[in-house]
Amino acid sequence: MTTIRMDNLVKRYGSVKAVNGIDLQIESGELFFLLGPSGCGKTTLLRMVAGFLEPSEGRLFFNDQDVTWLAANKRQTGMVFQSYALWPHMSVRQNVGYGLEVRKVATAELNRRVNDALEAVQMGALAERRPNELSGGQQQRVALARALVVEPSVVLLDEPLSNLDARLRQSMRSEIRRICKDHGLTGVYVTHDQEEALSMADRIALLRDGQIQQCGTPEGMYGRPESRFVAEFLGDTNLVAASICGKDGSDVLLETALGPLRSSCIPDNLPDAGNVTCSIRPEAFKAINLAASTGEIPVGTMAGQVSNRMFLGERCQLTVQCGEKDGSAIDVLEIGDAARRSAVGDAVAFQVSPEDVIILAD
Repeated sequence: MTTIRMDNLVKRYGSVKAVNGIDLQIESGELFFLLGPSGCGKTTLLRMVAGFLEPSEGRLFFNDQDVTWLAANKRQTGMVFQSYALWPHMSVRQNVGYGLEVRKVATAELNRRVNDALEAVQMGALAERRPNELSGGQQQRVALARALVVEPSVVLLDEPLSNLDARLRQSMRSEIRRICKDHGLTGVYVTHDQEEALSMADRIALLRDGQIQQCGTPEGMYGRPESRFVAEFLGDTNLVAASICGKDGSDVLLETALGPLRSSCIPDNLPDAGNVTCSIRPEAFKAINLAASTGEIPVGTMAGQVSNRMFLGERCQLTVQCGEKDGSAIDVLEIGDAARRSAVGDAVAFQVSPEDVIILAD
């Protein structure tokens, strides 16, 4: 099993830094995602790990071995491309075994490894078919088998599911993760699809302009984004302008167009006063019945009228207008039975907990 370490990796194209000083360690056996919008540098970084591109600066290590200038065919990596890159005139078996033929592996060993790889991706029964006789999902499995057959310690995946339909993508996500874990592979996976990353990754690095904006587990990054960019890229969120008006214990008290809020999710070096932006996920709002409440209404309570409703099956997304001020509309996600209750024009009320009000660092 292989640990990958990147020390200040830089890739320049003229005056442009496609990758700009990446320091990152990918642990042995980890399925690690490089996530970000088009042009952020994620594929360039993957190609440097593969050995297809040489860095302009920095060093790359597999375990303790410096592989910065090592040829791609000596790195013990397997690559799965977005386009599958299967030979149309070859059978599935021939496509999978081609890399072993180039390496002059003995016939008996070649056949054993090809059979093992095809069984791992559940394609043994279709070994004699040509690529044009396969579905998109089956072609993707063949491409994955071809990467596995060389028995790599690292598998590199460049947007491998982008050509598949939504239902097939969903089934292939769990299949790819299972195969990587079953074979003890260190996986580096490039995608721009945040749902793909959140559902599959052990950890994620979110990139923008060639730099890492935040790195962590899917749950940690989704639940505790550090910046506006991270909060918006990883799912839906409400960005709420707020002013700091004091503290209550470890909580920060905020004034917003939605009413008073409090936050227990505070960045380092937060000033005692000033303007900030908060991230609140749509599912963080909990419906309440204000008419039935007695006593003082707690901070974090807001009331308004449903101005738009989008039914999504088991979920329903509401836009709720909580006042006339700019920034007084929120998106709320109702789940299960609650998704069938609200209608446009209804008066509604919600509460949000301090731990779900995330004060962003920028």
